Amino acid sequence: MLWVYIVAVVIIGLDQLTKLWIVQNMELGDQITVIENVFYLTSHRNTGAAWGILAGQMIFFYIITTIVIGFVIYYIQKYGKDSKLLGLSLALVLGGAIGNFIDRLFRKEVVDFFDIYIGSYDYPIFNIADSALVVGVILIFIGTILDERNKKRSKNA
Repeated sequence: MLWVYIVAVVIIGLDQLTKLWIVQNMELGDQITVIENVFYLTSHRNTGAAWGILAGQMIFFYIITTIVIGFVIYYIQKYGKDSKLLGLSLALVLGGAIGNFIDRLFRKEVVDFFDIYIGSYDYPIFNIADSALVVGVILIFIGTILDERNKKRSKNA
């Protein structure tokens, strides 16, 4: 079960180290081309959630994130040992939530830098914590579908 928390700590560490690098080495708005017309590192700040939703509502984010972290830890303790997929999923969500929480707490904004273009669409700039959250939620969704399918199979067998 300890491995779940280790994964979360690794996510937090990678997230914070990459954000620190961006802050120390790039001015706000600077852009480094990784793959022309596809992938850039762009120094960006966000005071809200995804796509800048609820910009500046730090107290709201502190409360919601604290609640989410509490629920995730509860689910890790209660269900994380039963499924490695669920444990990994929750570790990613926990690491991502804490990574962005640290930014909001100490910087009053979230440092974003992955800038992806899909054709002419410029996807909102994001970071490692955001990626971990999204992948974690997707894996929870997949795990839920697989679990329900297995329950139906064992029920019909």
